Amino acid sequence: MGLRGHWYRGGTSKCWLFDAKDVALHAPTREEIPALLSAAFGAADARQLDGVGGGTSTTSKAAVIWATPGAEADLDYLFAQVGIGDPTVELGSNCGNCATAIALFAVQSGIVAARDGMTKVRMRHVSSGAVLSGTVPTPGGHVPRSGLARVPGSSAAGVPVSLSFHGPWGQNTGALLPTGNTVDQLQVDGRTLTATMVDAGAPAVLLPADQAGVDLSSMADGLTGQLPVLIAARASAGLVMGLRKPEDPPQNAVPKVGVVAPAGDYIAADGTTVTADSHDVRVRMLSMLAPHPAIGLTSAVAVALAASLPSSVVANAAGQPSTGAGSPRVLRIGTPAGVITADIISDDTGAVSEVALHRAARHIATADIDVAPAAELSA
Repeated sequence: MGLRGHWYRGGTSKCWLFDAKDVALHAPTREEIPALLSAAFGAADARQLDGVGGGTSTTSKAAVIWATPGAEADLDYLFAQVGIGDPTVELGSNCGNCATAIALFAVQSGIVAARDGMTKVRMRHVSSGAVLSGTVPTPGGHVPRSGLARVPGSSAAGVPVSLSFHGPWGQNTGALLPTGNTVDQLQVDGRTLTATMVDAGAPAVLLPADQAGVDLSSMADGLTGQLPVLIAARASAGLVMGLRKPEDPPQNAVPKVGVVAPAGDYIAADGTTVTADSHDVRVRMLSMLAPHPAIGLTSAVAVALAASLPSSVVANAAGQPSTGAGSPRVLRIGTPAGVITADIISDDTGAVSEVALHRAARHIATADIDVAPAAELSA
């Protein structure tokens, strides 16, 4: 069967974007979407050889998009993290990099008409109800097909997109701090780890790197020895945050899990040296079951919100005061791909109301995917 898809790079991820009308031809209900995407990506095979998956967590992503004219947002989207060597598809998480691509797609496809100057696309994440906005430059109402913006972790230029996450936070768990605490002691495989657990952008658990046994003076290694601890921390945090019940199996996509350390010289994934004066805090996150090559934007939002909370793991590492009432602050995050910045914007009460990140996106291809039946993929 044929499935029309649009292939985009958003930030440091590659995402297949699907119009809901095309998906409905083969998967008329939401419950049927995972099986369709699993087959389209060839998810059951670790190489994803018979599908369009890229074989890594950052290139095995998809979104289904519904135009919603006249609603709170211009469109609804369902984000899907597709398994690798595993036919399951997780629909509960979100991806800011893919949302960056969706904003550009919305303008290029005409879902949102280009305006003179800048065009804002409001996007509602179906699983959490969170509304994001992506702003695309459209001088003279011209729809951009290419651009000169670059982001750490990608060598090709793209169309600049400013992506904003807006409060209220706690869309997944009901509160910015699901446990009510800025810091908790998390029990992980017989050891106790200090943790800050937040629900902003995505649910995330952030740990001091030294407690987790991770050395962030280099971000070029695969964390082979530390992965079991970090994966166990995600499983433990999922219970404490109310994201799963004891009888439920741990999820691979949520909560996000990462380690944090104060600024310091470090070796990036490409072998270059990133100096301590270029960033405020070093962060390394997992993506599914492997280290993220950069940082997911939803994770960057979680880090930014945590940095605004006095005494949190991130605030302690950054060594900076929280955002003041009505004043913006820029947090510079050192990642394996280099330094990214998050604009933290607070309201008159001092609460963070918006986090903006500056990204780039580009259209790679539009294709009719010949989806192999699931029975063939499992044979």
